[in-house]
Amino acid sequence: MSPILVRPVREQLEHDRIIRLLQSKWKRKYEAGMNPGNEQNAPVGTAPTALFPDVVLTSPDRGHRLQGVIEVETGESVNHLEALSQWAHFGKLRAPFHLYVPGGMVDVARRLCEENQIFVNEIWSYHTVGDQIRFTLVHRNREAAPSTPRVRQAQAAPPPRRKPAARAAKAAARKAPKKPARAQKRK
Repeated sequence: MSPILVRPVREQLEHDRIIRLLQSKWKRKYEAGMNPGNEQNAPVGTAPTALFPDVVLTSPDRGHRLQGVIEVETGESVNHLEALSQWAHFGKLRAPFHLYVPGGMVDVARRLCEENQIFVNEIWSYHTVGDQIRFTLVHRNREAAPSTPRVRQAQAAPPPRRKPAARAAKAAARKAPKKPARAQKRK
């Protein structure tokens, strides 16, 4: 659950409206599940560590591979606690992470991402014009997401490689019939 326990009603309605708009926009290309309000319809991951971003994009084929996650914030929810509790986890996923913030909070969102080393593929701003909501791309990260280092099970150094000639000589020595020790000394 978000560190913002209760959003103001007006902001929550705007938040859920934007989620529905984004879900309808992306459902042409992906299967888009959404988690408006406190609903937990579309998880990322499994039970104890499952994440619930606002919009979850999966491939339409049988595998339903994760293709991206979208998090929508309001003026109240662009803060340090939100960045650490949600954005940091979404930024570590192997799928693209898109963050949507109000137009006046873009600089704050960028600063929070930089200070906390949160990898965001795109940051979008939104603002309302009458009944319409307009989206503007304000940041696109062209770099690949930093991969998390995998821990090797065995950290021991591999045995030194032998030269091919040495291997061939050893193999030939093994195959050659052994002569008695006395016979070798007489020659």
